[in-house]
Amino acid sequence: MSPAPLTPTCPQDVNSPVMETTGCGTALITPFRADGSLDERALYALVNWQVDSGIDYLIACGSTGEAATLEDDEWLQVVRIVIEASAGRVPVWAGCTDNSTRTLVNRAEKLAHIRGVDGILSANPYYNKPSQEGQYRHFMALAEAVAPVPVILYNVPGRTGVNLDPETVVRLAEDASNIEAIKEASGKLPQIAELVQSVPHGFKVFSGDDNLALAAIGIGAQGLISVASNESPREVALMVRAALHNEWAVAREIQRKYARLFEANFWESNPSPVKTVLSLMGRCEPNVRLPLVEPSRATQLRLERLAGELGLLRDAPLPDGDMRMF
Repeated sequence: MSPAPLTPTCPQDVNSPVMETTGCGTALITPFRADGSLDERALYALVNWQVDSGIDYLIACGSTGEAATLEDDEWLQVVRIVIEASAGRVPVWAGCTDNSTRTLVNRAEKLAHIRGVDGILSANPYYNKPSQEGQYRHFMALAEAVAPVPVILYNVPGRTGVNLDPETVVRLAEDASNIEAIKEASGKLPQIAELVQSVPHGFKVFSGDDNLALAAIGIGAQGLISVASNESPREVALMVRAALHNEWAVAREIQRKYARLFEANFWESNPSPVKTVLSLMGRCEPNVRLPLVEPSRATQLRLERLAGELGLLRDAPLPDGDMRMF
């Protein structure tokens, strides 16, 4: 069976609504220099490589982008760089999460005024552990503040301590016309299935877990917001596209090859393993910001071995200096 075409599945008009977007989007890392400062050059190059590799859309400043450690000026700068580098070739979503609704609204309004932001991705409020009604009001306040900019809900109870129940998602989708999609990272296939069956027509459900992407698409999800596509954008995008085109033999073959990478990216706290692999590929330095730290020596060696076995180091560009860690 021939593989699915690599042409992006999303519309090329970056002002198109989220509800028209499908396929594979990359939750981008944020590159840092050794002194901890933002590496704008590496970020620009990373975005170009992602788009040239056939990724369908990009997410700046999510959890993989270490958004929690970015100052406000850095956060906005990262978003602007991703928009500039992608140059209208794919949609760009920007992450904006806070456990204070008032602060979230104030920050999101800044994003809404940036030309080229096609959607705002926002996770459950963390630490507070709000009820379903509290989460409903939180996301409604966000949607009302940034309308008509689309909002993508992000359910990630493993990081936030609370689950966004399907019934609450349906309420939000019905009550706010610009809440158009959800990144579902609960890891619960029955919950994803309930969402797909319950949400209004046109509302998009995206898997937030690489290792569950095919299963989620099989029960009706419209794509994947991926961590592993940082390292292998062409192949992960092809896997998702093949599944969406019902070319399951192709999709499963790719999944089997990269399943170890999907797991390896969480051997230690994300995005530390991802940045280690990308540094071996010459795409960025491995630096993360505290409280995250680089992976242990043993994990680094395992990651280098796996990256070599998968052929990820074969086409690595030559860096300006020695960026290898060992």
